[in-house]
Amino acid sequence: MKPEWLKKRLPTGSAVALYATVDGVLKSACLHTVCTEAKCPNRGECWGSGTATFLLMGDICTRHCRFCATKKGKPSPLDLTEPERIASVAKGLALKHVVLTSVDRDDLPDGGASHFSKCIAEIKKAIPAAKVEVLVPDFAGSEESIRKIISASPEVFAHNIEVVENLQSVARDRRANYRQSLNVLKMAKEISEKIITKSSLMVGLGETDEEVLKTMDALLDAGVDLLTIGQYLQPARHCLPVKKYVPPEKFEWLKQQAEKKGFTGVVSGPFVRSSYHAKELFERCVGKLMAIE
Repeated sequence: MKPEWLKKRLPTGSAVALYATVDGVLKSACLHTVCTEAKCPNRGECWGSGTATFLLMGDICTRHCRFCATKKGKPSPLDLTEPERIASVAKGLALKHVVLTSVDRDDLPDGGASHFSKCIAEIKKAIPAAKVEVLVPDFAGSEESIRKIISASPEVFAHNIEVVENLQSVARDRRANYRQSLNVLKMAKEISEKIITKSSLMVGLGETDEEVLKTMDALLDAGVDLLTIGQYLQPARHCLPVKKYVPPEKFEWLKQQAEKKGFTGVVSGPFVRSSYHAKELFERCVGKLMAIE
Protein backbone atom coordinates (compact mmCIF):
# COMPACT_ATOMS: atom_id res chain seq x y z
CA MET A 1 0.00 0.00 0.00
CA LYS A 2 1.26 3.45 -0.91
CA PRO A 3 1.85 5.93 1.92
CA GLU A 4 -0.36 8.99 2.38
CA TRP A 5 2.12 11.38 0.73
CA LEU A 6 1.82 9.47 -2.56
CA LYS A 7 -1.89 10.04 -3.02
CA LYS A 8 -2.33 12.36 -5.98
CA ARG A 9 -5.37 14.60 -6.33
CA LEU A 10 -7.22 15.06 -9.61
CA PRO A 11 -7.52 18.57 -11.08
CA THR A 12 -10.45 20.67 -9.92
CA GLY A 13 -12.13 23.93 -10.90
CA SER A 14 -10.75 25.72 -13.96
CA ALA A 15 -7.97 23.13 -14.20
CA VAL A 16 -10.53 20.54 -15.30
CA ALA A 17 -11.34 22.58 -18.41
CA LEU A 18 -7.66 23.08 -19.21
CA TYR A 19 -7.02 19.35 -18.79
CA ALA A 20 -9.84 18.56 -21.21
CA THR A 21 -8.53 21.13 -23.69
CA VAL A 22 -4.99 19.74 -23.72
CA ASP A 23 -6.30 16.17 -23.94
CA GLY A 24 -8.57 17.05 -26.84
CA VAL A 25 -5.94 18.99 -28.77
CA LEU A 26 -3.35 16.21 -28.45
CA LYS A 27 -5.80 13.53 -29.52
CA SER A 28 -7.06 15.52 -32.51
CA ALA A 29 -3.48 16.11 -33.66
CA CYS A 30 -2.61 12.41 -33.16
CA LEU A 31 0.39 13.29 -31.00
CA HIS A 32 1.92 11.24 -28.23
CA THR A 33 2.98 12.54 -24.84
CA VAL A 34 5.27 11.03 -22.24
CA CYS A 35 2.53 12.00 -19.78
CA THR A 36 0.34 9.20 -21.16
CA GLU A 37 2.85 6.65 -22.46
CA ALA A 38 4.95 6.60 -19.27
CA LYS A 39 1.84 6.78 -17.05
CA CYS A 40 3.18 9.87 -15.32
CA PRO A 41 1.45 10.62 -11.98
CA ASN A 42 1.59 14.36 -12.72
CA ARG A 43 -0.57 14.28 -15.84
CA GLY A 44 -3.59 15.77 -14.08
CA GLU A 45 -1.55 18.61 -12.58
CA CYS A 46 0.41 19.43 -15.73
CA TRP A 47 -2.46 19.17 -18.21
CA GLY A 48 -4.61 21.06 -15.74
CA SER A 49 -2.13 23.94 -15.95
CA GLY A 50 -2.03 23.78 -19.76
CA THR A 51 1.34 22.05 -20.24
CA ALA A 52 2.48 18.73 -21.69
CA THR A 53 5.68 16.97 -22.74
CA PHE A 54 5.64 15.82 -26.37
CA LEU A 55 6.87 12.30 -27.15
CA LEU A 56 8.55 12.20 -30.55
CA MET A 57 8.94 9.40 -33.08
CA GLY A 58 6.02 7.22 -32.02
CA ASP A 59 5.13 5.31 -28.88
CA ILE A 60 7.20 2.15 -29.38
CA CYS A 61 10.71 2.00 -27.91
CA THR A 62 13.57 -0.16 -29.18
CA ARG A 63 14.96 -0.61 -25.66
CA HIS A 64 13.69 -2.66 -22.74
CA CYS A 65 14.36 -0.68 -19.57
CA ARG A 66 12.72 -2.41 -16.62
CA PHE A 67 11.47 0.75 -14.93
CA CYS A 68 9.46 2.00 -17.92
CA ALA A 69 5.94 1.13 -19.11
CA THR A 70 6.37 2.47 -22.65
CA LYS A 71 5.60 -0.15 -25.31
CA LYS A 72 8.59 -2.10 -26.65
CA GLY A 73 9.17 -3.55 -30.09
CA LYS A 74 9.69 -2.54 -33.70
CA PRO A 75 8.74 1.14 -34.26
CA SER A 76 6.92 2.48 -37.29
CA PRO A 77 8.71 4.67 -39.86
CA LEU A 78 9.14 8.30 -38.86
CA ASP A 79 6.16 10.59 -39.41
CA LEU A 80 7.71 13.46 -41.35
CA THR A 81 4.73 15.71 -40.61
CA GLU A 82 5.28 15.46 -36.86
CA PRO A 83 7.59 18.51 -36.47
CA GLU A 84 5.04 20.86 -38.06
CA ARG A 85 2.12 19.32 -36.16
CA ILE A 86 3.89 19.66 -32.82
CA ALA A 87 4.79 23.27 -33.57
CA SER A 88 1.18 24.00 -34.53
CA VAL A 89 -0.18 22.45 -31.32
CA ALA A 90 2.43 24.21 -29.17
CA LYS A 91 1.43 27.52 -30.76
CA GLY A 92 -2.27 26.77 -30.33
CA LEU A 93 -1.74 26.05 -26.63
CA ALA A 94 0.33 29.25 -26.33
CA LEU A 95 3.22 27.35 -24.76
CA LYS A 96 6.19 29.43 -23.63
CA HIS A 97 8.36 26.47 -22.66
CA VAL A 98 8.10 23.39 -24.88
CA VAL A 99 9.51 20.06 -23.70
CA LEU A 100 10.37 17.40 -26.28
CA THR A 101 11.38 13.85 -25.46
CA SER A 102 11.26 10.56 -27.35
CA VAL A 103 11.38 6.83 -27.27
CA ASP A 104 14.75 5.26 -28.11
CA ARG A 105 15.11 4.72 -31.84
CA ASP A 106 18.18 2.53 -32.23
CA ASP A 107 16.77 1.52 -35.62
CA LEU A 108 17.58 4.96 -37.07
CA PRO A 109 21.10 5.85 -38.29
CA ASP A 110 21.39 8.87 -35.98
CA GLY A 111 19.00 7.63 -33.30
CA GLY A 112 16.48 10.26 -34.36
CA ALA A 113 18.69 13.31 -33.74
CA SER A 114 17.78 14.87 -37.10
CA HIS A 115 14.08 14.53 -36.28
CA PHE A 116 14.64 16.24 -32.93
CA SER A 117 16.43 19.07 -34.72
CA LYS A 118 13.55 19.52 -37.18
CA CYS A 119 11.04 19.66 -34.33
CA ILE A 120 13.10 22.30 -32.51
CA ALA A 121 13.40 24.36 -35.70
CA GLU A 122 9.66 24.22 -36.42
CA ILE A 123 8.77 25.27 -32.88
CA LYS A 124 11.17 28.21 -32.97
CA LYS A 125 9.73 29.25 -36.33
CA ALA A 126 6.14 29.03 -35.08
CA ILE A 127 6.80 30.56 -31.62
CA PRO A 128 10.03 32.61 -31.76
CA ALA A 129 9.82 33.57 -28.08
CA ALA A 130 9.34 30.00 -26.83
CA LYS A 131 12.08 28.17 -24.99
CA VAL A 132 12.71 24.56 -26.00
CA GLU A 133 13.87 21.82 -23.66
CA VAL A 134 14.89 18.44 -25.06
CA LEU A 135 15.10 15.26 -23.03
CA VAL A 136 17.06 12.97 -25.30
CA PRO A 137 18.16 9.32 -25.48
CA ASP A 138 21.88 8.55 -25.34
CA PHE A 139 22.17 8.06 -29.14
CA ALA A 140 24.59 5.21 -28.31
CA GLY A 141 27.07 7.91 -27.28
CA SER A 142 27.28 9.44 -30.77
CA GLU A 143 28.87 12.91 -30.69
CA GLU A 144 27.56 13.58 -34.21
CA SER A 145 23.97 13.05 -33.05
CA ILE A 146 24.47 15.27 -30.01
CA ARG A 147 25.92 18.00 -32.24
CA LYS A 148 22.80 17.82 -34.45
CA ILE A 149 20.65 18.51 -31.40
CA ILE A 150 22.82 21.36 -30.11
CA SER A 151 23.00 22.97 -33.56
CA ALA A 152 19.22 23.49 -33.44
CA SER A 153 19.76 25.70 -30.36
CA PRO A 154 17.49 24.28 -27.66
CA GLU A 155 17.74 26.20 -24.40
CA VAL A 156 17.95 23.05 -22.26
CA PHE A 157 19.65 19.74 -23.11
CA ALA A 158 18.52 16.96 -20.76
CA HIS A 159 19.51 13.33 -20.55
CA ASN A 160 18.65 11.12 -17.59
CA ILE A 161 21.17 9.12 -15.61
CA GLU A 162 18.02 7.37 -14.21
CA VAL A 163 19.56 5.40 -11.30
CA VAL A 164 22.80 5.11 -9.34
CA GLU A 165 25.69 3.23 -10.95
CA ASN A 166 25.11 0.03 -8.99
CA LEU A 167 21.54 -0.28 -10.32
CA GLN A 168 22.16 0.53 -13.99
CA SER A 169 22.21 -3.09 -15.18
CA VAL A 170 19.16 -3.88 -13.04
CA ALA A 171 16.96 -1.02 -14.26
CA ARG A 172 18.18 -0.02 -17.70
CA ASP A 173 18.53 -1.73 -21.08
CA ARG A 174 21.94 -3.30 -21.65
CA ARG A 175 22.67 -0.73 -24.38
CA ALA A 176 22.50 2.07 -21.80
CA ASN A 177 25.00 2.62 -19.02
CA TYR A 178 26.19 5.08 -16.41
CA ARG A 179 29.41 6.19 -18.12
CA GLN A 180 27.76 6.60 -21.50
CA SER A 181 25.06 8.81 -20.03
CA LEU A 182 27.63 10.94 -18.20
CA ASN A 183 29.61 11.30 -21.44
CA VAL A 184 26.50 12.42 -23.33
CA LEU A 185 25.92 15.21 -20.82
CA LYS A 186 29.59 16.15 -20.78
CA MET A 187 29.76 16.29 -24.59
CA ALA A 188 26.72 18.57 -24.75
CA LYS A 189 28.41 21.04 -22.39
CA GLU A 190 31.70 20.85 -24.28
CA ILE A 191 29.92 21.53 -27.58
CA SER A 192 28.12 24.55 -26.13
CA GLU A 193 29.14 26.12 -22.83
CA LYS A 194 26.01 28.28 -22.89
CA ILE A 195 23.49 25.45 -23.07
CA ILE A 196 21.82 24.45 -19.79
CA THR A 197 22.20 20.74 -19.08
CA LYS A 198 19.88 18.68 -16.93
CA SER A 199 19.52 15.14 -15.60
CA SER A 200 17.15 13.13 -13.44
CA LEU A 201 17.55 10.45 -10.79
CA MET A 202 15.02 7.97 -9.41
CA VAL A 203 15.17 6.71 -5.84
CA GLY A 204 13.35 3.89 -4.09
CA LEU A 205 15.03 1.04 -5.98
CA GLY A 206 17.48 0.00 -3.28
CA GLU A 207 20.17 2.68 -3.61
CA THR A 208 22.09 4.00 -0.60
CA ASP A 209 22.49 7.66 0.38
CA GLU A 210 26.20 7.37 -0.35
CA GLU A 211 25.47 6.14 -3.89
CA VAL A 212 23.04 9.00 -4.52
CA LEU A 213 25.58 11.59 -3.33
CA LYS A 214 28.26 9.96 -5.49
CA THR A 215 25.95 10.20 -8.50
CA MET A 216 25.42 13.90 -7.79
CA ASP A 217 29.19 14.42 -7.83
CA ALA A 218 29.52 12.54 -11.12
CA LEU A 219 26.79 14.65 -12.73
CA LEU A 220 28.45 17.86 -11.53
CA ASP A 221 31.77 16.67 -12.96
CA ALA A 222 29.95 16.21 -16.29
CA GLY A 223 28.84 19.86 -16.15
CA VAL A 224 25.18 19.29 -15.31
CA ASP A 225 23.34 22.43 -14.16
CA LEU A 226 19.89 21.14 -13.19
CA LEU A 227 18.88 18.03 -11.28
CA THR A 228 15.49 16.46 -10.58
CA ILE A 229 15.03 13.66 -8.04
CA GLY A 230 11.85 11.63 -7.73
CA GLN A 231 10.34 8.47 -6.29
CA TYR A 232 10.30 5.43 -8.56
CA LEU A 233 6.74 4.16 -8.89
CA GLN A 234 6.07 0.82 -10.56
CA PRO A 235 4.07 1.81 -13.68
CA ALA A 236 3.10 -1.75 -14.67
CA ARG A 237 3.24 -5.26 -13.22
CA HIS A 238 6.09 -6.33 -15.49
CA CYS A 239 8.26 -3.44 -14.28
CA LEU A 240 10.64 -3.49 -11.32
CA PRO A 241 8.96 -3.43 -7.90
CA VAL A 242 9.47 -0.51 -5.53
CA LYS A 243 12.01 -1.29 -2.83
CA LYS A 244 11.20 1.70 -0.61
CA TYR A 245 8.86 4.67 -0.48
CA VAL A 246 11.11 7.61 0.33
CA PRO A 247 9.47 10.14 2.70
CA PRO A 248 9.16 13.84 1.76
CA GLU A 249 11.68 14.90 4.42
CA LYS A 250 14.35 12.71 2.78
CA PHE A 251 13.67 14.40 -0.57
CA GLU A 252 14.16 17.77 1.10
CA TRP A 253 17.47 16.52 2.52
CA LEU A 254 18.56 15.34 -0.93
CA LYS A 255 17.64 18.75 -2.37
CA GLN A 256 19.74 20.51 0.26
CA GLN A 257 22.70 18.21 -0.40
CA ALA A 258 22.49 18.78 -4.16
CA GLU A 259 22.32 22.56 -3.73
CA LYS A 260 25.29 22.52 -1.37
CA LYS A 261 27.28 20.54 -3.91
CA GLY A 262 26.69 23.22 -6.52
CA PHE A 263 23.77 22.44 -8.84
CA THR A 264 22.23 25.65 -10.17
CA GLY A 265 18.70 24.31 -9.76
CA VAL A 266 17.19 21.29 -8.00
CA VAL A 267 13.66 19.90 -7.76
CA SER A 268 13.24 16.97 -5.40
CA GLY A 269 10.06 15.26 -4.24
CA PRO A 270 7.99 12.07 -4.39
CA PHE A 271 6.17 13.01 -7.61
CA VAL A 272 9.02 14.83 -9.33
CA ARG A 273 9.83 13.70 -12.86
CA SER A 274 12.28 14.96 -15.50
CA SER A 275 10.07 17.68 -16.93
CA TYR A 276 8.11 18.49 -13.77
CA HIS A 277 7.87 22.30 -13.43
CA ALA A 278 10.43 22.51 -16.26
CA LYS A 279 9.63 26.12 -17.12
CA GLU A 280 9.96 27.31 -13.52
CA LEU A 281 13.23 25.44 -12.99
CA PHE A 282 14.67 26.86 -16.21
CA GLU A 283 13.71 30.41 -15.28
CA ARG A 284 15.25 30.07 -11.82
CA CYS A 285 18.42 28.75 -13.39
CA VAL A 286 18.66 31.61 -15.88
CA GLY A 287 18.08 34.11 -13.08
CA LYS A 288 20.91 32.64 -11.00
CA LEU A 289 23.31 32.50 -13.93
CA MET A 290 22.58 36.13 -14.82
CA ALA A 291 23.19 37.16 -11.20
CA ILE A 292 26.56 35.39 -11.25
CA GLU A 293 27.58 37.15 -14.47
